[in-house]
Amino acid sequence: MKTLRYPFTAAAVKELAVGEMVSLSGRVFTARDRLHKHLYEGGRCPVNLKNGAIYHCGPIVLRRDRTWVVRAAGPTTSLRQEAYMPRLIAQHGIRVIVGKGGMGEGTRQACAKCGCVYVQAVGGAAALLAEAVRSVSAVHFLREFGMAEALWVLEVENLRGVVAMDAQGRSLYRRVRERSRRALRDVLRNGVKA
Repeated sequence: MKTLRYPFTAAAVKELAVGEMVSLSGRVFTARDRLHKHLYEGGRCPVNLKNGAIYHCGPIVLRRDRTWVVRAAGPTTSLRQEAYMPRLIAQHGIRVIVGKGGMGEGTRQACAKCGCVYVQAVGGAAALLAEAVRSVSAVHFLREFGMAEALWVLEVENLRGVVAMDAQGRSLYRRVRERSRRALRDVLRNGVKA
């Protein structure tokens, strides 16, 4: 397993290959639909995303004794952000995207051009993934966007996933799709062998 610590440099990200397990530590920024749209349309970004990680996550966060506590931090479906992500990667210097379900061709190309990776986190394990969150440094747009859509600045330790798109333009999803098509063609040609 490769370990990366914030800030995530271009050199460190370029060493990651599709299919590798990766562990992220340090600062991670959550972002969902409203924040992506806001940034895409030229809205102000209250944090510096350069060499950072965007986590497609709408965490469940409780306020306890003036401290924010993350109770659930599972990934949300990344493909919803496909229209925004290529431009945001280029404009903000984002190095890591964490989410579930993969992203499209535009993001794959932007990852290759700009030196970024897409990391597939485990879906359905929100409470387990929240254990990687050590603290909340800040929250932005809470009043405007609501809890799930706000930009949470999380300090994480050992947030794990699988590199599904690397900075060389390789895609685990594309690889699986191609292998599945070949397997289907073989089955249709030759039938199923018991």
